[in-house]
Amino acid sequence: MHSRPFLWLVLALPGAWILGRWGATPDLYGYGHAIADSGDWAAWLLLATLAVTPVRLLFRRRAWAQWLMRHRRDLGVASFAYAAGHTVIYLVRKASLETIVNELSTPYILIGWLAFVLFVPLAITSNDIAMRRLKRSWKRLHRLVYPAAILTFAHWVLSAYDPTTAWIHIAILAVIELVRLGAQWRQRVT
Repeated sequence: MHSRPFLWLVLALPGAWILGRWGATPDLYGYGHAIADSGDWAAWLLLATLAVTPVRLLFRRRAWAQWLMRHRRDLGVASFAYAAGHTVIYLVRKASLETIVNELSTPYILIGWLAFVLFVPLAITSNDIAMRRLKRSWKRLHRLVYPAAILTFAHWVLSAYDPTTAWIHIAILAVIELVRLGAQWRQRVT
C-alpha cells in the first residue's frame, strides 16, 4: 500500500493553504496569521506524534494503532517542517541578524529557539539509516522530544495574546504523558 506519499500529501495541505492564502491575500492574511498557523500546525502534529506511544500501548492489536506506529516519524518530521516554516516566516519578517540577536533577550523568543534547536537532531535522525547507525543511542536521543515539547508549549503560552488555547494544549500534552506513563507502568506490572 502506498500510504506514505498520500500521508505526506495530506500533511502538506495546511502548509499549502497557509502559503496560498498569504500569497493571494497578504493584506488580509499577513505575517501574524502565517506565523500563528504554522506554529499551531507544528504543535498539533507534535501532540499527534507524542500520542502515538500511548495509543500503541493501549490498542496494540488494532490495525489503525499499528499504522500510526509505522508513521510516527512521518508525523514528527511534519511537525518539524511546520516549526521550520514558522521559524523561516519569523526570520524573513525580521530580515536583520541584529534584530534577531537582540530579540533573544525576549523569553518567548529564546524558548522558541531552544525548542527548535532540540528538534533539529530529531528531524535529522528520523530515518532508518540513522536508527541503524545509532542503535540504542537513537532512542535516548529521541527522548529530547519531551523537553522540546515542554519548551514549545512554553513558547506558545508566553507569545500568545490570549494564552488560553496554549494552556488547553498543555493540558492535552499532560494527559498524553500521564496515559503513556500509566500504560508503560501497567505493562511492567503485568
